[in-house]
Amino acid sequence: MEHFLTGLLGQTHGLVAYAMVYAILVLCGLGLPLPEDVTLMLGGYLAYSRAADSRVMVAVAFLGILTGDSTIFFFGRRTGRNLKPNSFIGRLVTPEKLAKVEALFAKYGQKIVMAARFMPGVRAGVFFAAGASGLAYWQFVLFDGLAACISVPLLVLLAKHFGGEITHFMMVAKRAQFTVLVVAFGLVLGWVGLQRARAKRKAQEAEAAKALETKLPEPAPQEQVEQPAQPVESRTTH
Repeated sequence: MEHFLTGLLGQTHGLVAYAMVYAILVLCGLGLPLPEDVTLMLGGYLAYSRAADSRVMVAVAFLGILTGDSTIFFFGRRTGRNLKPNSFIGRLVTPEKLAKVEALFAKYGQKIVMAARFMPGVRAGVFFAAGASGLAYWQFVLFDGLAACISVPLLVLLAKHFGGEITHFMMVAKRAQFTVLVVAFGLVLGWVGLQRARAKRKAQEAEAAKALETKLPEPAPQEQVEQPAQPVESRTTH
């Protein structure tokens, strides 16, 4: 597949290069077995060979990723669990996978969307389940976009820098992919754990304050002191 993409993109330039990178990344988001990281690195190589501008390539790649991810998200929002098993998406997102993804959502929340951007094998299933679960689109774009802001410029600009050794760079990037995945996933889980710890501490502090209020004696009502009657001054008539 790498050789296919290299032959497909290697001779393009200008608008054709941008359009091809955009289209391939959209298809990657829909779950087609195309390597997204290789496409981004080839986009960087095109910038190295002056067939494209690196800044435009980063913007085009970012939009292509969000377009593909948003399409599978809204497909999940519209279809949900009524997905036909014999359809392409139905074979990609089986009921078993959907149940596992929903369990991840229940445990880690919408932050799992950010981690899924670095997980090619389950990315489409997570995004489909995000739409089916009723996650707000702005939250999906926020976490997916944050992850894409890391991966897109990193791969495109590094490939541009190492353009003369693009084959070696791809090999190193593939070997490092698992490490990057573990680190990114660990950071997301650590952040989720920190937020849960803070929420738990706040809940405990609120319960302690409430318990303290119930133990404190109620203030005794103040007794009203009767004021002595004032003598009425008699007026003398002259």
